[in-house]
Amino acid sequence: MTYPSGRTLSELEHNLAAVQHRIVVACRRVNRDPIEVRLLPVSKTVDEEYLRLAYQAGCRELGENKVQEAQRKAEALADLPDLRWSVIGHLQTNKAKHVARFASEFQALDSLRVAEALQRRLEIEDRTLEVLVQINTSNEPSKFGLAPDEAAAFIHELPTFSRLRVKGLMTLAIFSDDPTRVRPCFVRLRQLRDRLREQLPAGIDMDTLSMGMSGDFELAIEEGATVVRVGQAIFGPRALSDSYYWPDADAGQDKSG
Repeated sequence: MTYPSGRTLSELEHNLAAVQHRIVVACRRVNRDPIEVRLLPVSKTVDEEYLRLAYQAGCRELGENKVQEAQRKAEALADLPDLRWSVIGHLQTNKAKHVARFASEFQALDSLRVAEALQRRLEIEDRTLEVLVQINTSNEPSKFGLAPDEAAAFIHELPTFSRLRVKGLMTLAIFSDDPTRVRPCFVRLRQLRDRLREQLPAGIDMDTLSMGMSGDFELAIEEGATVVRVGQAIFGPRALSDSYYWPDADAGQDKSG
């Protein structure tokens, strides 16, 4: 897929409008209200100067995969106080202190060790953090995330962590241009959410489904996505392949935002 350039204010405004229009059209196909779908611009590899332009174009939240890159940008753009940061990539426990300090959302929770580390650091910072539980709906061994049949037991442990605000689920679909392979990943996440809702612990929400990226977000919307993570369709093509950010991705097949 060829993505448009996103290096000027006018280009970013155009790209954001185009993505929002595609969201509206996808929602209409399945009789959904577009207000139900939140666009999370993914800014990995994008320099701070372009993120300032994106802010001028209307972006008030940004998603990043790598914690150190996200922290550096958050510090550089600290003069934009209403800019919200979402960490959407795998987190090692030794990086939890950074996420607890600056992020508003963490979309890739998949272990109790990480939950414990975040809880400790959030207590120190006196903050709370919205989190999504990552599910491996493609059943690929190289992907992070819980197996769907592990989700219920995991989620029932999370009320222990009072600083975490559990809002729903996240997944990465299989890396493919074939919709018949991609769509089932989104269907599985929605169906899992529906099953989990039947016996949710107190204090746990299951309203958010974060799924779909630049190459497949319309499919995700058709299957119930409430958050779509879109990078290249807004900021333009990346110089680095997806293997830099997602270890399981084939080189040159960048669908991670």
